[in-house]
Amino acid sequence: MPTIKDITIHQPSDEEIQVCQNWPIWECGVSEFDWEYTQTEKCLILNGRVTVTDDPETGQSVSFGPGDFVCFPNSLKCIWKITEPVKKHYNFE
Repeated sequence: MPTIKDITIHQPSDEEIQVCQNWPIWECGVSEFDWEYTQTEKCLILNGRVTVTDDPETGQSVSFGPGDFVCFPNSLKCIWKITEPVKKHYNFE
């Protein structure tokens, strides 16, 4: 079972940014919700701040924001906490 440690975050190359611009956009206001990935998701964060936690008892989390390219593994169960309204390009594989 994947965990927060399996999420990758990096600054995208110009080529990656170009590809992302053809992906759909998802937006969400300040909120908190459970999420389970049924596919691998890659996304480019345009605006906002998010902290993702895999299990509140472990205290393990990752945070990301504008300009970050994030990859979430298939089968990851997590909690999304959006602290600033988020806007992202996304793609499911």
